[in-house]
Amino acid sequence: MGDPRYGFESFDCAPGLRLEAHERVAKLQFESLNRRLDKIEQLIERLERRLWLTVYGVVAVILAQAFQSVLSVTP
Repeated sequence: MGDPRYGFESFDCAPGLRLEAHERVAKLQFESLNRRLDKIEQLIERLERRLWLTVYGVVAVILAQAFQSVLSVTP
């Protein structure tokens, strides 16, 4: 004879189902967290580009003023 449970459907016990549910919830939470981190990384990259653009702008203004003052001193 084969399996003693022959003819019966297999079933999962409640703790096993609860564990699977927790694993699915954890997986969804990690996926959501990864999406949020990707968005934050993109925002940081854009902010960094803006910051460097501002720094280069300030340096350009300072150099332009220095060049203008040099030109006004020399005839």
